[in-house]
Amino acid sequence: MNSRMRPWREAATLLLAAGTPGRLPRSPPDHTDYELLLLQRSSRSGFMPGAHVFPGGLLEAADFSAEWLGLLPASPQCGLSPVRPPPPGSSRAPLFAAARERLGSPLPGEVAFRICAIRETFEEAGILLLVPGPGPGPAAGSGPAPLLPEELLPPAAELSEWRRRVQEEPGSFLQLCRHLGCVPNIWALQEWSNWLTPVARAGRGGRRYDTAFYLCCLEKRPPRTSQDDQEVTAFLWSSPPEAIERFKSQEIWFPPPQFYELCRLCNFSSLDELHKFSSDRALEGCECWMPVMLSASDGYIQLLPGDELYPEDPDYTGEKKIIMTTDKTVDKLMKEGSIFHRIVIKNINNLAVYVNIQAKYKHMNPLMINSENSRL
Repeated sequence: MNSRMRPWREAATLLLAAGTPGRLPRSPPDHTDYELLLLQRSSRSGFMPGAHVFPGGLLEAADFSAEWLGLLPASPQCGLSPVRPPPPGSSRAPLFAAARERLGSPLPGEVAFRICAIRETFEEAGILLLVPGPGPGPAAGSGPAPLLPEELLPPAAELSEWRRRVQEEPGSFLQLCRHLGCVPNIWALQEWSNWLTPVARAGRGGRRYDTAFYLCCLEKRPPRTSQDDQEVTAFLWSSPPEAIERFKSQEIWFPPPQFYELCRLCNFSSLDELHKFSSDRALEGCECWMPVMLSASDGYIQLLPGDELYPEDPDYTGEKKIIMTTDKTVDKLMKEGSIFHRIVIKNINNLAVYVNIQAKYKHMNPLMINSENSRL
C-alpha cells in the first residue's frame, strides 16, 4: 500500500447487538435471541444516502486527545488485551499498525478508534456506552456488557443538551465523561473487521474511508434509542436474518460491507455465542479488505482478497487508473470460476455473497440464504 498517498479518511463503526430473550421473530425460521442496531442515513448525505448502516463516523482529533490518558487506566493499551502477531504471510491492518506516537498522539490507535465508535453511537443514536471510571475495565471472559445504570445518567433534557454539544464539538465527549465520572467502555468493543472504500465507489469529491468495524454485545434489551434527525433519519433494531429479509423485500438497503457483515452474523443465533466468539476471535486481529470492482455486462462483482480474480497488486490509491471490465455476464463468470470471495451486485437491493475460501484470523465466513431459500 502506497504510504505516500492515502486519499481516504479514517473512521470507526460499531455493530451493536442487544439481547432480546423471548422475542417474537418476524419469520418462523429465525430463532435469534438478539437484535442489531441499524441507522438510516439522511437522503442528503454525501455518502451512501438513504442506506441503513451501523452507527459510526469519522475519527476526530479529540478521539486522540492525550487528556483521555487522565481518565483511562494507565496499563499498556489502557487495559485492552493485546492482539497476537499476524499469521505468516499476513500483516496487521495498516489502520491499527500505524505508529500513532510518530503521528503526534500518545493514545494508541486501538483506543482512539473505540472512543470514536462510542462517541458516534451517542451522537447518532443517543446511546451511551460508558462505565464508572477509571477502573481497569471488564475482566477477561466476562459476559455481554451492562449499560450504565439509569441513576448515573443526567436527566433527559440535560443529556440531550450534552448530545447536541458533542455533535457540534467532539471534544465535549471527554467533558461529558468527566462530568459523569465515567469512561468509554472500550473493553466491550471487539475488533471485528477493517473495510477500505473501493476506488470505484468513492462518494462526492472522491470520499473514501478506511473504517474499523467493532462488535459490542449488550446483556439487556435494546436501550433507549433516538435518531439525531441530521445525519440519521430513522433507526431499526433487527436480528440479522430479519434485516436480510427486509433488504430482499426492498424495505431497506445496505452498502455491500454492511450486507456482508450481516450475512456473517447470520451464523449466530445466540448472543452469548456471538459474544464468546467475538471476544476470542478479536485477539487474532484482522486484515484490511479493499473490494476491487469488476464490471460485467449485466452487473458488478466486488472482489475481495483470496478470490481467484483479485489483483495481485491492488490499486489502493487510484493512481493507476485501472478499470476491470468484461463482456461476460455475472452468471458466466460464476460458472467459470472456482475460488470465490466476492459480492455480486445486480442492483442496490440484489446482492449475493459467495465465499468458499478458508476464513483467515479465525473468522467466520458469511452465511447467506438466497431468494430460493437455498444456502450459498
